[in-house]
Amino acid sequence: MRPLIYSMNPSLDGYIAGRDGSFDWSEPDEELHRFHNEQTAQLGAHLLGRRLYETMVYWETADQDPEISDYTREFALIWQRLPKVVFSSTLREVEGENTRLATGDLASEVARLRAEPGEGAIAVGGAGLAAACAKLDLIDEYRLFVNPVIVGGGTPLFPALDEQLALELMETRTFGSRVVYLRYRRVRTTDVST
Repeated sequence: MRPLIYSMNPSLDGYIAGRDGSFDWSEPDEELHRFHNEQTAQLGAHLLGRRLYETMVYWETADQDPEISDYTREFALIWQRLPKVVFSSTLREVEGENTRLATGDLASEVARLRAEPGEGAIAVGGAGLAAACAKLDLIDEYRLFVNPVIVGGGTPLFPALDEQLALELMETRTFGSRVVYLRYRRVRTTDVST
């Protein structure tokens, strides 16, 4: 069964966007962008909320821009090939050859994607959609790229939950930009032998 991962670029104080909605402080440098390229290339599918979809639709044609760097062009091509499912109650159509609107509820879409043949984890993006996945306890891994900035408020990385989630640290890495990558695995009671 393919795991569901939540990968995000929070500030040190746990926000993915500031009070004004900006997140320019999380823009990756070349080293970090190449790492994101590697990770995205390993995915089997990506779930997006409407707002993240509207931000990411840029990548559907970004490779045609002669001014972009080779590593951003590489990301655009990876993104275009990646199957994507958009959850929205307002959109009626989406752009991108490998992009579709969700037809079922969140839990059934995740179950369907996990059951499909193929390799690669399923990623979830967008604060609201990831929060819904966390509340349903669907997320198997959390991959955080903690930025060395305190923004003081905005959109939180994690939603308020009814109970705590146990995690196990699997990997860390510090990039030249001082961004710290933290990879955690969700520990469930069924993972612990008695």
